[in-house]
Amino acid sequence: MKVSELGEFGLINVLNEVVQTSNQGTDNSSPLGFELKVGIGDDTAVWHSSGTHGLYTTDTVVEGVHFTRATTPWRDLGWKLMAANVSDIASMGGLCLYALVTLGLPPDTDVDDLRALYQGMADLGNRYGVKVAGGDIVRSPVAFATVALTGAAERPPMLRSKALPGYQVAVTGYVGSSAAGLEVLLSGTPANSEAVELLVSAHRRPEPCIKEGRILLMHGVAAAMDVSDGLADDLSKLCTASGVSATIEAGDVPMHPALQEVFPERCLDMALGGGEDYKLVFAADENLMAEVIPLLSPSAAVIGRITAGDQGRVRVVDSRSGTQEELTPRGWDHFKSPSTTEAN
Repeated sequence: MKVSELGEFGLINVLNEVVQTSNQGTDNSSPLGFELKVGIGDDTAVWHSSGTHGLYTTDTVVEGVHFTRATTPWRDLGWKLMAANVSDIASMGGLCLYALVTLGLPPDTDVDDLRALYQGMADLGNRYGVKVAGGDIVRSPVAFATVALTGAAERPPMLRSKALPGYQVAVTGYVGSSAAGLEVLLSGTPANSEAVELLVSAHRRPEPCIKEGRILLMHGVAAAMDVSDGLADDLSKLCTASGVSATIEAGDVPMHPALQEVFPERCLDMALGGGEDYKLVFAADENLMAEVIPLLSPSAAVIGRITAGDQGRVRVVDSRSGTQEELTPRGWDHFKSPSTTEAN
């Protein structure tokens, strides 16, 4: 079987099986007071030691797969790369600590471009306490960059596997704006309106939800993940990990007015399928949800409910029209998505 037949997430399951059956070596962690609490399958790995939960995540961007120089300036690329990692820490309710950066570079790469890349990482990282502590540089036929980020939480972190039937589902803000910004850039639409400029900015400089993640964790929310591959797909992953399904009310999905203005016919599809918004999708009982929603952004909204049934299934219903649709995967998959010049 080829990777293209299995898909990104099927491949992750295969590799996880190998890891679980092969990790039989010496355990150096326990004598030093470390305990692995969460491995492959969530937004970050989690270690526990001396009352602190260490969080560990990594993300990579590859030229021609995740970005093109025509649509993403190097400084914005640095911002987005760091944002992807910070968002993983946010989804666990943690704070950011240290980053290691690996660069793969063709020899003709302009040094000024790399200065801009690092400045972009600093632009985002300085907002959230990230300190770049080292890394590696290698020669590569195409440019790529990897950030490995550590974080910490003083409480057990939020996990994908903690959603229960009856819980409400919510997101911490507008979704679909980044996908719309990418569409604008790829189509060459002139940035001649405030709405278009806002969507482009949402794609190039998304804001992770560290503050929101902290609020959720401190108030007792247990189930969450970040929206990086698309709301429908990421909610499906949360449901799969929890052994449940979910229903979304179409009219409750929060979309920025700019998205609705520029793409009135496609805004809901972009909101459900578009990636890289880096909001958080989370689940909690009604009483807890009523407590935390007012503490979040005004655009945060309850969008549906966790249900029993086929794990991973997500349905969207429109109460106004009476329609119902079972969503199929529509977010980004490195090996199954149609060929494109830039991931969304």
